[in-house]
Amino acid sequence: DLQICQHRAPTCCTKKMEESYQAAVRRERTQSIQALNFELKYMIVGHITAFQEAFESLLRFAENRTSSLFETAYRPMAKEAAEPVKELFTDISLYILGAETTVESAVLRFFDNLFPLVYSRLINPGITDLSEDYTECLRLTRQDINPFGHYSKNMVTELTKSLWASRMLNQALSLGIEVINTTEHAALTKECSRALVKMQYCPHCQGLTLIRPCVGYCLNVMRGCLASVSELDAQWREFISTLEYLTNEMAASHDLEITLSGIWNSINEAILHAQLNGPQLSATVDKVCGQPKQQEGNLSSANIVPVKEVTETQTFVMAHTSLSKKRREFINYMKRSRTFYASIAERLCDGDLVMRDSSTCWNGEDVV
Repeated sequence: DLQICQHRAPTCCTKKMEESYQAAVRRERTQSIQALNFELKYMIVGHITAFQEAFESLLRFAENRTSSLFETAYRPMAKEAAEPVKELFTDISLYILGAETTVESAVLRFFDNLFPLVYSRLINPGITDLSEDYTECLRLTRQDINPFGHYSKNMVTELTKSLWASRMLNQALSLGIEVINTTEHAALTKECSRALVKMQYCPHCQGLTLIRPCVGYCLNVMRGCLASVSELDAQWREFISTLEYLTNEMAASHDLEITLSGIWNSINEAILHAQLNGPQLSATVDKVCGQPKQQEGNLSSANIVPVKEVTETQTFVMAHTSLSKKRREFINYMKRSRTFYASIAERLCDGDLVMRDSSTCWNGEDVV
């Protein structure tokens, strides 16, 4: 009553043993593919972790640098500016990690919240009554009167260019893990598990426990079993090319690290621009929002404090170097895995499964 290991000679197998063999080959095949995938998955997961850690380090550095700008140059508004600064960097972090948001909305919201502070603490420091309605009017007016000139738009452009590739790379790496996990658990067809039993266990039914499959026979069986997985070859190669493109984009002129470290400078330039145009802005705001209560005298000119370039700290240099180095190592490894899905059958037939250094092997029917 054997269904798979039918042979003319006497056999030591039963139908129940055949069923056990089918369960065994399914388990072994999953384990073999997992073993092949392990290094590749380990590299991708490791890079996601390293990338996110280095990115968070750069982001913290950029946020600290921006906060210190307010504390040293714009002390009258430093305390109130802390929350908008924190929000801006949180939004940037969420964008990189794939949240449904845009760089433009994050940056413009930051400048919307910044304008009431700049107007009431630097341009007109005598304002005593900053009601919610007046603050909201200033926030909405920012979009029309453009107090920060081209600096706010430039910041949107620069950040969008440099963060886009990082966001895409993060999503692409997550997709890579998903693909690998899916192929690990690809179900074997009934025909495939029967073919694997015939190749690996039917010799045992003849007492031939030391004979292993012939190389060519193993390749034919594995290619048949893994046809659906090897179909991923073209898409996987394209995926690797996309990773290469994205890492090159990140290292190009709109470098992520340089852009993040320059946020404080863009904000500083924007605030200086608003202060230098203070009289015109005040005239426009008075027409739109009305005149708030004010103390005698205007001290705005005394608050213009140009900030010189802050020297690069060791933290930033280390994070920058670390991220660049990891990026190069990772993409070089991934380029070597281009043929991963095309060669999966060959790799599974390598090693202990087949008889390489012997004159005899199992061809599915007999020892040859």
